[in-house]
Amino acid sequence: MTASRPGRDFRLLWSATVTSRFGDSLRTPALALLAATVTRDPRVIAAVTVAGQVPPLLLGLLGGVYADRGDRRRTMALVDGVRAVVVAALAVAVALDRAGVAVLVVAAFLLAALGTFFDAAAFALLPSVVPPEELPRANGRLQAGTAVAGGLVGAPAAGVLFALSAPLPFAVDALTFTAAALLTLTLTPTPVPPPDLRRSCTFGRHRTGHKRHKGDHNCKIAGKGAGAGVRFLWGERTLRGVALVTAGSNLAISGLIAVLVLYALEVLRVPPVGYGLFAATAIVGGVAGALGAGRLAARLGTVATLRVVLVGQTVALTGLALARHPVPGGLALAGFAAGGAVWNSLAVAYGQRHVPPELLGRVGAAQRLVGMVTAPVGAALAGFAGAAYGVAPVAGAAAVVFALVSVAGWWALRPRSG
Repeated sequence: MTASRPGRDFRLLWSATVTSRFGDSLRTPALALLAATVTRDPRVIAAVTVAGQVPPLLLGLLGGVYADRGDRRRTMALVDGVRAVVVAALAVAVALDRAGVAVLVVAAFLLAALGTFFDAAAFALLPSVVPPEELPRANGRLQAGTAVAGGLVGAPAAGVLFALSAPLPFAVDALTFTAAALLTLTLTPTPVPPPDLRRSCTFGRHRTGHKRHKGDHNCKIAGKGAGAGVRFLWGERTLRGVALVTAGSNLAISGLIAVLVLYALEVLRVPPVGYGLFAATAIVGGVAGALGAGRLAARLGTVATLRVVLVGQTVALTGLALARHPVPGGLALAGFAAGGAVWNSLAVAYGQRHVPPELLGRVGAAQRLVGMVTAPVGAALAGFAGAAYGVAPVAGAAAVVFALVSVAGWWALRPRSG
């Protein structure tokens, strides 16, 4: 199958997303650097990080409801416009030397909270921009673009800009949010189904009398409220399996990420000057995986590719846990990141293709909430275990957990029978 040329609306959406991601990659490390200049208390610095992690857990489902109640294009533009104002205000506070700890915590919380509304609307908007068969490739292109803009361009530039002038990365971020909002407004308006619609849907097992039978059936999904998205996610077998596997794998992945720098320096013997290059292998692998996701899905099928990816990532993570040299460790990390990019692209695309349009925002929000809820647990467990037993056993434990999740995922994503 030959790759089709993306349409005007997708090019605009891609440009807006990548521009916004570039700004994020400037602001996030600059915020950490700014916190370190305000205080050296690790508890306070951690509070800034936590302030940016809590809103998706608290407001994720609400963001999905809002995304299903209006023009998703305007929602994204409005959110980016408000984020531009918040970051511009932060830049002014930094320039005036008024950016204390409270200001940083509030800014991190507000930006993350607004991001939950943007993510829900973006997830629901893409299916109206590209045809269903192009969703795997479109998601891959979005992932590849944001990885390059964020990891290969933005992150290295953040430290340079901050060193030149502390307010500079925040001012640039405000400009990128403004540009992204204007690009999003130029998208072709698309109709949104009424939020109070009740839709007959098809999924899972059905009940006749008091017995359950395999097969498809009609079920009523209420159109109002965040619970509609949760109910649909839980009732569709494959969507439920993808969400639970994502949650289980994130438990292992977040634990690995929490100790990755120490594992690279102490176990793989990566020289400190070469750590940036080692970390870049993950970005390169992720870009390659994102660009190849659509081709794999076209050849094997979306769900079959997800099952194969689990096996490949298990092999790669096991190789990383066994590696004792930077080269095989870097190759294993690149392979694992490539699989992660394929998984993320195709998991999103599957949901976008199989969820009713009026529920896209809420189901997408429910998927993200389930997937991310285990991440802080994995990071915390890895921190305690690393302090007690060393980082090498943590990497081994992450590989074991991921292997168990992969076995469960292989079964959960099995083809339907009957």
